[in-house]
Amino acid sequence: MRLPIVCLDQHLRQYLTLFSDCFSRPQYKYFVTILLGLMLCQSGRTMSGLLRQVNSGASVSGTSRFMGQAPWQANDLARIWQGHFRQEMTPQVLEEHARLRRRRKKKRGRPKKTVATGYLIGDDSTMMKKRGKKMGGLGRHYSGTEKKTVPGHSLVQGLYFLLGRRCPLAPQMYRQRTVCQAEGVAFASKVDIMAEIIRTFEPVAGTLTHVLLDSWYTSKRIWKIARERGFLITSGLRCNRSLRINDPDAPKGWRWQRVDEYATALSDTAWRRVLWPNQDGRRWVYVHVVSTRIKKLYRCQLVIVRGRWDDDEEEKTLYWASSDLSADLNALIGHIATRWDVEVLFADTKELLGLDQYQVMTTTAIVRFWTLVMLAYYFLDQERDRYQRQTDQHLTIGDVWRQVQRNHWRHFIDWIHQRFRFGLQPTDLYFELTGASL
Repeated sequence: MRLPIVCLDQHLRQYLTLFSDCFSRPQYKYFVTILLGLMLCQSGRTMSGLLRQVNSGASVSGTSRFMGQAPWQANDLARIWQGHFRQEMTPQVLEEHARLRRRRKKKRGRPKKTVATGYLIGDDSTMMKKRGKKMGGLGRHYSGTEKKTVPGHSLVQGLYFLLGRRCPLAPQMYRQRTVCQAEGVAFASKVDIMAEIIRTFEPVAGTLTHVLLDSWYTSKRIWKIARERGFLITSGLRCNRSLRINDPDAPKGWRWQRVDEYATALSDTAWRRVLWPNQDGRRWVYVHVVSTRIKKLYRCQLVIVRGRWDDDEEEKTLYWASSDLSADLNALIGHIATRWDVEVLFADTKELLGLDQYQVMTTTAIVRFWTLVMLAYYFLDQERDRYQRQTDQHLTIGDVWRQVQRNHWRHFIDWIHQRFRFGLQPTDLYFELTGASL
């Protein structure tokens, strides 16, 4: 059963009007149809699958032209929702500073400035496409889910996390050098893309930005860009990186040592048993922190964590470097654990909004689809914040997604009731909703 577009929930309607200037009137109809379809669809999020959810008069061919050929820019949408996020969060940041000042202990001398930290989290995810041989931008990328290289697209994504709110940045497609040569476009590595994300990122005023990345993006170039912008940065390290060790017997009084060898040589007393922050709150790990210098990097705090990350996995040792030299152990663990939010973003958008279920063919259409999914995700996070303030209870994106669906179907039932009150016959209503006669 297709939902009439007139049953659009008022909160979603108001949100979508923020982007009305980016489209012509016919384009805006397709924009609203696709966004409502993403909210309602529970099967494949193909163009035909989304249109089966909404009765708006939009056609599959028209939707395909809207996604691949119509003159609108995906980056314009991202700029609008990010600007809306900054506008919404500015008063909350001021409230957070006031709260921190009230909690600050009174001491002699000039008090320290209060700090509201926003996290810029970056990562990439593979969209597997086994049957997408004719899709633009298709390459072979490693999939963490499949544990092997698979055909598909690589999405490089940034996420801004501030005071419990999440704002995705504009999605970017990474294409391998051979794919770029075949399609006649300039090549940009994942590090190039992430560097540009950090360089052009605009944080909320009055906040300190902390960049969080995994080991793939750990390089002096990335760290330099973050430092030049006044950002802190914490990123993963591979086990073959080296740290500086003081050694009186060495010619310079110090030497380089691999971080895995350093971790193996640590005594049991060098580790601290701490509770890792996660949803169940019951995962204990062992942590060692040392202030040092990493080879081909800057001075930092090296964080080594040893533990079981999944119940069915063996114990693993992971490594991070943080430029936050004044942070204590709990603060460092908090930085590292926050990076997981981008993994939750990928999981939610794939499961709830079909981020990887598209069947459009051109790279323009693919990036546009990703952008519309992130636009829908930002709306769900906005609604989650509104519901949490009303109910004072924790909600997931999935909880809000299901609530949005219930709201729309309630509007649909009210609409049917109203149509019957005005004398519409069941046969006429069936034809109106399905486009077919009995």
